[in-house]
Amino acid sequence: MLRIENLKVSLGDREVLKEVNLEIKPGEVHVLFGPNGSGKTSLLMTLMGFSNYRVTEGTINFKGRDITGMSIDERARLGIGMSFQRPPTIKGLKTRQMVALCSPGKEIQLEEMANRLNFESFLDRDLNSGFSGGEIKRSELLQLMAQNPDLILLDEPESGVDLESISLIGEVINELLERKPGKDHAASSRERRSKRAKAGLLITHTGYILNYVDADVGHVLYDGFLSCHGNPRETLRCIQDMGYQECMRCMV
Repeated sequence: MLRIENLKVSLGDREVLKEVNLEIKPGEVHVLFGPNGSGKTSLLMTLMGFSNYRVTEGTINFKGRDITGMSIDERARLGIGMSFQRPPTIKGLKTRQMVALCSPGKEIQLEEMANRLNFESFLDRDLNSGFSGGEIKRSELLQLMAQNPDLILLDEPESGVDLESISLIGEVINELLERKPGKDHAASSRERRSKRAKAGLLITHTGYILNYVDADVGHVLYDGFLSCHGNPRETLRCIQDMGYQECMRCMV
C-alpha cells in the first residue's frame, strides 16, 4: 500500500529525514519509536503532504501511484488520513462543520459516530476550543471516522489522554484499522492481515497505546534515520532497558 524509497526531507535549512525506506502492506500496522526531535512527526507530515516539509530526494508511492508531489487534498482523496498530536483551535468553525469537511459528498451518520466516542455534546462547539487532551483525540478520531481513509497516520494517540479515555480511543482505532478483538482467533496473524484493507502508522513515546492497539512491526527513528525493524514489543523493551543509543547498532 505504502512504499517509501530513499526519502530525504528538509524543514527550512535542516535535513529532518535521511534516506528513509519503509513499506507498509495492506492490513499492517507499524509503530514508530524515537526520542524528541528525531523526525517522527516530520515523517507523518511529509506523508500527508505538508508543503513546508520539502522532499529533496526519494519517492513516496501509495496504492501504486507516485504521490511525492501531490497536495494534502489529493492525498486525502486517495485515502490517507492523519490524527495530529496538537491540532489547532479554530474559532468560528464548529466541530460538526469540520467533520462534514472530512467527508465531502458522503452520507455519514454523524450523531451515531459522535455517540460512539461519547462526543455528542462537542459537535456545536468551536473546533478544539477548551478541549482536554482526550477530547482533542476524540475529535481527531471522529474526523477520521468520517473520512474513512485506507492509510491512517496517528501522531501519539495516547498523549494527554486519561486512563478512562484511552480504552475507548484504542477501541475506535482498532475499528478504523479493521482490527476488532475477539475475531478470527483460529487464524494466523498473516491470514488476519490478508483479510484487512486498512493500514496504519502510529507514533508513540511511551508504548502505552500498544496495550490497546496491536501493531505488527516496530521501527526506531533516530536523528532522521529509520532503523531497528522488528517486533514492536521487543523493540520497546530494548529501548526501555538499554536506551535509544543501542538502536544505533542496527544502522552500522
